[in-house]
Amino acid sequence: MTEVGQLHLTDTIAHALTTLGWAADDPRVREAAPTAARGHNLALVTPPSPAYSAPALAGLGSRMARRELEGPALLLCPEAELEEWGSLAATLLGGADLRLEVARGATRAAKRVHGGTIDLLVASPRAVAPLAARGTLKGERLGAVVLAGPERWLDPDLLVSLMPDVPHDRQRIIVGSAPDRVADLVERYARKALVLGASAEAPKALGPVRTVAVAWNRRVPALGELLEMLDPTSLTVWTADRARHAAIAAALPPPEESIRLVTGDTPRAEVIVAFDVPDAQRLGQLLQAGEVVLLMPPGTESYIERIAAPRRPLRLAGPLDAAADSTAQRRNAIARGIDGGRLEQALLTLAPLFERYDATAVAAAVYDLWVEAGRPPSEPVPAGLTPDTVPATAKVFVGVGKSDGATPNDLVAVLTREVRVAREKIGRIELRDAYALVELPAQEAERIATALNGATIRRKRVVARIDRGRARPAARAPGRTR
Repeated sequence: MTEVGQLHLTDTIAHALTTLGWAADDPRVREAAPTAARGHNLALVTPPSPAYSAPALAGLGSRMARRELEGPALLLCPEAELEEWGSLAATLLGGADLRLEVARGATRAAKRVHGGTIDLLVASPRAVAPLAARGTLKGERLGAVVLAGPERWLDPDLLVSLMPDVPHDRQRIIVGSAPDRVADLVERYARKALVLGASAEAPKALGPVRTVAVAWNRRVPALGELLEMLDPTSLTVWTADRARHAAIAAALPPPEESIRLVTGDTPRAEVIVAFDVPDAQRLGQLLQAGEVVLLMPPGTESYIERIAAPRRPLRLAGPLDAAADSTAQRRNAIARGIDGGRLEQALLTLAPLFERYDATAVAAAVYDLWVEAGRPPSEPVPAGLTPDTVPATAKVFVGVGKSDGATPNDLVAVLTREVRVAREKIGRIELRDAYALVELPAQEAERIATALNGATIRRKRVVARIDRGRARPAARAPGRTR
């Protein structure tokens, strides 16, 4: 048995935790792992990254492996972090013969829960809401509940309907980066919980730091892009654990003295990239070692604002850059055609048009035909519909609302400026407490939702999708309309 295994963890899970880089003398392991493994309520105040919850999840997993729970465990997490939490759970529990389900939708999760063939369900509140509403997922049947990052949920009101049915003797583990939110949830749902990581004083903001807004699943590719952009003489990548070390090593050039990958104290380097969000103490150590770049996935902005200042954003290439590159390539292709001098047939074809229309208008029309010819054919109209019966508009769900300080003008601004939607195409905007619904042309709604997903509105990175009547955050008051 490893030293970590002496903290009431099973051998298999203790080995997995050690492989991730956690040691028995780490305060988070020494306190969180045995508390969770004994079935006590636990609250963790950590930076907004699933990695810091590994010791607590290892303790809960050991209880599941020993068959001490009276039902499946439920881990609720922000939708944007679903893959991260699922990966962490699979790494820790995969060798313990435990049945894990990462619910990307309600249908498969409902079958597993109803059939009793699951030990841990990892899901977002949006996926669980219909299960709870239909009675498929009942709080009284849960063996334990983990509330992960509740301050970053799109629909936090689910707890009001789910948690009262969870028996008082069932274990609760709360993980959050906002101390006041964690304290409120402990008071409501996890009395007598051991609270770890909370400080009476707000951390002093340290800096300067560079920040890079990047999706959770884009963090590894972003490292290679940063290396190309900054071209430092030496680079250190700091991580909270070793979970992504193999992927990170594959994304960077072959190992050499100028590039290092570490989890603890960081040696001096020209540039230090924090792959995971550090706590204030670790950020201070990183700043003493070199220029710091913080990767900033969705939902981590508020925490980073509290610990880091001043902040200087770096922008990696995105959809706008790709569009600009594509436009430049077309422009260059046209220039090559003109320089080639083989335009006699084209000029003979267009000559009558030059007499009737301005040459600029003719060129624009020809260009539009050229671009359209290169696009894939449009999707066929679904069976049962004719072109005349296809809906003219569709609603796009945007995960920002009145409680975030957002206004209809904010939504119009981001749609017109960042997504390049003509103002006249934006229809009715229903603004609720936690989200908004925007009417847009049905044929363009999917593209617009994809482009809008991850945009920042009122300092919040939002989730956007086509609204198909799925469960949404409960509004506390009627929304305004534009």
